Amino acid sequence: MGVRATSAGAPRTLSLDTLVRIERGRATSGPAGSRRLTVPEGMRAPLGCDAVAMPARIGPLVMPRLPRVGCVYADSTHWWWLVPSDSDVALEWPAPAHYATGARVPASPSLPGLIHTPDGTLPYTPPIPLYLALCRVTGTPPAWSRPISA
Repeated sequence: MGVRATSAGAPRTLSLDTLVRIERGRATSGPAGSRRLTVPEGMRAPLGCDAVAMPARIGPLVMPRLPRVGCVYADSTHWWWLVPSDSDVALEWPAPAHYATGARVPASPSLPGLIHTPDGTLPYTPPIPLYLALCRVTGTPPAWSRPISA
């Protein structure tokens, strides 16, 4: 079932997938002044790109806990990890992490610098291991292991 929209007078049905894509597209346009992290030359991102930001003090604690590290960018305050688009679906990234749809970073004089490039052509850090490592380092239980209250 979808939402009906009209285009040039003809009704058109929009699926839920289409509506989600439209909303994601609006979200990735980002706030004024924000900029997108770029995938390095020679790499491809067939699953799109989002980013998970964490304070710079946490980044070195997370990296050795991961089975594979994708592209990581850093500035003086944050580390940014490229993950496939929609890696926030059904995940509550623990504070102080921040999920950046479209790999958009806040406005600053310069983009964060690339500090790690993986072997191969894919820029991604697998999101579930990143999530679990971040939960471990921050002392936050994963969302699926918390008690459910009625």
